[in-house]
Amino acid sequence: MAHGLAGDKHRQRLVLRLMALITTRYNWQRDELTMGQTEIARLWAVDQRTVKRDMARLRELGWIVVKRPGARGRVSVLGISFTNIMRDTQPSWPNIGPDFIARMGSTAGVADNQDDKDTTIVPFRRRQVSTATTDCWANACAFLAQNNPSQFDAWIAPLTDEGIEGGQLILIAPSRFHASYVRTNLMERLVTAVRTVDPSLSGVLLRS
Repeated sequence: MAHGLAGDKHRQRLVLRLMALITTRYNWQRDELTMGQTEIARLWAVDQRTVKRDMARLRELGWIVVKRPGARGRVSVLGISFTNIMRDTQPSWPNIGPDFIARMGSTAGVADNQDDKDTTIVPFRRRQVSTATTDCWANACAFLAQNNPSQFDAWIAPLTDEGIEGGQLILIAPSRFHASYVRTNLMERLVTAVRTVDPSLSGVLLRS
């Protein structure tokens, strides 16, 4: 919303339309958005040509991805790339506030938006690697942080290592939403990293 409000009317409409899709039809657990053009046009109060144009724009941005193309009259199954959305909206984070920037583990955009004379804004350091009680998670964190620092800071660093149980590494997410996002978008990477550093483990169990 902050990203949309900081832009022109075209960006505002596009963001609002994406938000309408997410709030009305997005399946968070499965990362799936299944909705026909006629239904989208009715929701947006536009014609189908506008739907085709804006959906193409969302795909170009990488905010919406096609998981399964439509076939035999069936509607395509889409997914939402929150990683790309976070990357593209990052310059608007300072408009939300330093607390949000701190939660996201990023300082991007702060320097460009603060007055040089303002000494009340404290720069936030990069989030430290998650507290680890096992060498496995510490090593996995180092691997994940190196491969994708921004994604690690936002979604993986907040996970807390609770040890090993039944051959699985137990991780605790700070919220149900956080856990849902990680399960949907990052679990495969977590399991790969964990099993790379400790092949004896069967997987990762994420709790909130």
